[in-house]
Amino acid sequence: MNYDIEKIRSYFPILQQKVYNKPLVYLDTAASAQKPVQVLLKLEQLHNDYYGNIHRGAHYMADKATVEYEEVREKVQHFINAASRKEIIFTKGATESINLVASSFCEKYISEGDEIIVSEMEHHSNIVPWQIAAGKRNAKIVKLPFNDTGLLEIEQLPELITPKTKLIAINHVSNVLGTINPIAEIIKTAHQHNVAVLVDGAQASAHLKIDVQKLDVDFYAFSAHKVYGPNGVGVLYGKEKWLEEMPPYQGGGQMISEVSFDGTTFNDLPYKFEAGTPNISGLAAFGAAIDLVNKIGVENIGRHEHELLEYATEKLKAIDGLKIYGEAPHKSGVICFNIDGIHSYDLGMLIDKMGIAIRTGHHCADPVMQHFGITACARISFGMYNTKEEIDIFMEALNKAIMML
Repeated sequence: MNYDIEKIRSYFPILQQKVYNKPLVYLDTAASAQKPVQVLLKLEQLHNDYYGNIHRGAHYMADKATVEYEEVREKVQHFINAASRKEIIFTKGATESINLVASSFCEKYISEGDEIIVSEMEHHSNIVPWQIAAGKRNAKIVKLPFNDTGLLEIEQLPELITPKTKLIAINHVSNVLGTINPIAEIIKTAHQHNVAVLVDGAQASAHLKIDVQKLDVDFYAFSAHKVYGPNGVGVLYGKEKWLEEMPPYQGGGQMISEVSFDGTTFNDLPYKFEAGTPNISGLAAFGAAIDLVNKIGVENIGRHEHELLEYATEKLKAIDGLKIYGEAPHKSGVICFNIDGIHSYDLGMLIDKMGIAIRTGHHCADPVMQHFGITACARISFGMYNTKEEIDIFMEALNKAIMML
């Protein structure tokens, strides 16, 4: 396929602006992707033409909004190849999806002395919920380490799994190291010991083809805003067998079948886990984002970003005193680095004044920073709209900033 980058860039009006009188170069897609015009128009259309509360109203607008909402559920089902629409739970984002499982799964299946394995390279959102859940039940968190290259030491996994292990929490792609983890192998090993697996797919869903049935994953979480959709929308995929047995996460609204002061019965899946009025317009816009990603092809996007990754990595390695964190052979479009004698925050501030958006800090991954003995680093990350020319502009700005600092 001919990857028409100019046409793709035309979908993103924000990229046409200038920052500090410089053309905007946005290299922070791992934090949040920019929104295409298709998404922006859908947000406006729903509010202008047919906004109504879903699953409740007996009028045209409520009916139309409900139909569109449920169509997006089917789009997500096909996007990740789930077996049933019942397995697609809408949340506020990957963080809430993980918290839902940490709360409901652990309430049902985790007892005192049980263990949850969490990898060392996780985002805080896939560490803290498990710590909270484990603390409530006097369970134990077990760390799966990674090596200095950025590869998980999965050869340790069979030894870490014990009869007390109930779940493994792992990201598909590291937001710092860029490592694409061998989650199919991890899931297979876990299932040989009857251990469930939750995968944080926030950094994978817009860059890799996801097939939850082929992976045989128990839970998979991701956010719409990483897939060119709006904020405040997320997905939890869960195998139906788990979701049926797990207790509700929150009470109220659509998750109820019948309520009396003698007791309450809960709704069927997926509504059992969707309490309250959801982000209706955001879900509709997420459907538009999925349509665009499908039209371009997530595998085509991934190939384009990989070319950018290789191009930028080669150029960065030519800089004296620059260290890249994470050099696994299979990486997504993320590069984290530091330069001897220069704080990443100072670097980021100077580069920003040249119209280039990068990320600096601990990237919500303190254990990764601790592994390398650092407190922060700079990060560039790529989306479907980035170009090699933008990397050249970034490299020119980076070298200028190094000279100034």
